[in-house]
Amino acid sequence: MRNAALILGVIAGIAGMFVGFFSYGYTAAIEHWGEIEGLAVQVSDVDMIRTISVLAPMLAIAGGAMARARALWGGVLLILSAGGMYHAFGFNVFTMFPIAFAATAGLLAVAAGKPDQERAHF
Repeated sequence: MRNAALILGVIAGIAGMFVGFFSYGYTAAIEHWGEIEGLAVQVSDVDMIRTISVLAPMLAIAGGAMARARALWGGVLLILSAGGMYHAFGFNVFTMFPIAFAATAGLLAVAAGKPDQERAHF
């Protein structure tokens, strides 16, 4: 389960980076060139979108990387990443895989109660 959490978490982070690049770039482009009525409008909370665009993929990659050594901590980071992406971007065709992979990886990591090593996280 820890290996699955590692792989899913890293994939979620990489896919989340694409969503984050686009979201951050969209807010920057609208800020620089202005809104196009009926086509491109600025989001209501630019700072939140930009913060989650950076933090959520970073949390997913870090959580996936931690899943083998510290499954509980990695699982919490992965679940926070999925929640952040859902809160900031919603659930749509571009975010369904990063959110689903991060949430699944987080649940797998937290469920790894009896690790291969002698010490468990709970």
